[in-house]
Amino acid sequence: MSSQPSPDSPAAHSPLEEAAAVARAQRLTDVITRLRRALRSSIRTDYPWESLPMAQVELLQTLAAAPLRVGELADRQRLAPNTVSGLVGKLLEAGFVDRQPDPGDRRTARIALTAAGRQQLHDWQHAHERRLADALESLPLPEREAVMTALPALELLAKALAGGPGTSGGSE
Repeated sequence: MSSQPSPDSPAAHSPLEEAAAVARAQRLTDVITRLRRALRSSIRTDYPWESLPMAQVELLQTLAAAPLRVGELADRQRLAPNTVSGLVGKLLEAGFVDRQPDPGDRRTARIALTAAGRQQLHDWQHAHERRLADALESLPLPEREAVMTALPALELLAKALAGGPGTSGGSE
């Protein structure tokens, strides 16, 4: 085994290449932040009463697949269990989730979406999809196609950031 860094490893890059990589990351961070902010604020155009924080929406999205224990939700959201407990408390108060006995362990409960929670999530997703569709349609065709072409790479980037399978960092 060689102790030399591979050509794809960060240690093999010159300071100039590292600076360029950081600049790309900064630009991507800026764009992602602006997109998230624009989406959050634009939903209030369609739903001015909408005040569900993004962290709660993300919990609803996670629970849409299946009920989970608070610890499982915390793991999936990469949040502290007490943070998730607080978010769940707010969603319980709003009637968007409820507690169900865990069939595998009667001492614990699973958090599940209620019909109102499913409707809230549906409305939220529909509003965002409509806003994104309108914004995409407003772009010139080449830029719209570029955005759509970038989606597979962005999905891989999301997996790499989450530490998902197939994210060894090597080139393919």
